[in-house]
Amino acid sequence: MTNNSIRKALIERNITFGTWIQIGHPAAAEILANTGFDWIAVDCEHTDIEIECFSNIARGMYGRVPVPLVRVRENNILAIRQVIDAGAEGVIVPLISTAEDAKKAVAAAKYPPLGVRGYAFSRVNNWGVDFDSYSKSANDDVAVIVMIETKQAVDNIDEILSVEGVDGVFIGPYDLSGSYGIAGQTSNPIVLKACANIVETCFKHSKSAGIHVVIPTSQEIKRTIDGGFTFIALGMDTVFLNDASRKALEIARVQLNSGGSK
Repeated sequence: MTNNSIRKALIERNITFGTWIQIGHPAAAEILANTGFDWIAVDCEHTDIEIECFSNIARGMYGRVPVPLVRVRENNILAIRQVIDAGAEGVIVPLISTAEDAKKAVAAAKYPPLGVRGYAFSRVNNWGVDFDSYSKSANDDVAVIVMIETKQAVDNIDEILSVEGVDGVFIGPYDLSGSYGIAGQTSNPIVLKACANIVETCFKHSKSAGIHVVIPTSQEIKRTIDGGFTFIALGMDTVFLNDASRKALEIARVQLNSGGSK
């Protein structure tokens, strides 16, 4: 039994929608947390967001609906331990290519005897006030999602999903396309076939398949849902900011050129 709504959804393979944070400021988290997403993942792999920055982002999300997740910078015990102690209710772990990689990620996120996560007074247990109750429930409540972003990972997907404690997988479509030598061609039949294989194997193991719809058009979202994905990331703060600002400026220039200044 888990008190984490996202881990519960992953286990039950229910559809959830989340988004991605690349801007390392609590205001971005506060704004996105009020939009209705089920979860928000903070990207500590491809950004300059460090642990102090994430702690402040988590504080910005505190008390709001979305579950805070973190894509950690690497499959590393301390990297995973730190973000969970700071308030992440789940980790998305990059570059999982083998079952051994997956076992390492799970172990880092779980207290003994299931793993090697260290005990400490920290933000997540109210600096020790709730140490006992948190320690008893943490292994059930922390979600572990592993990233499938290489051809090797696709080849090993059955073994990866056999690892106890892996709640689901998350495809990095751009990295996956690059691994097949067709970088950026996320709609290429080779990539789509790999994704379909991952989804089918997830279904076999009763685990969730996730993917990042970086440019969330109606067509892409429909294809993602129809394709069997249940853990779905829609865009990211940088994409939303870029698209909305360009659209506003385009509208303004159209009005100017059509005589809107008269």
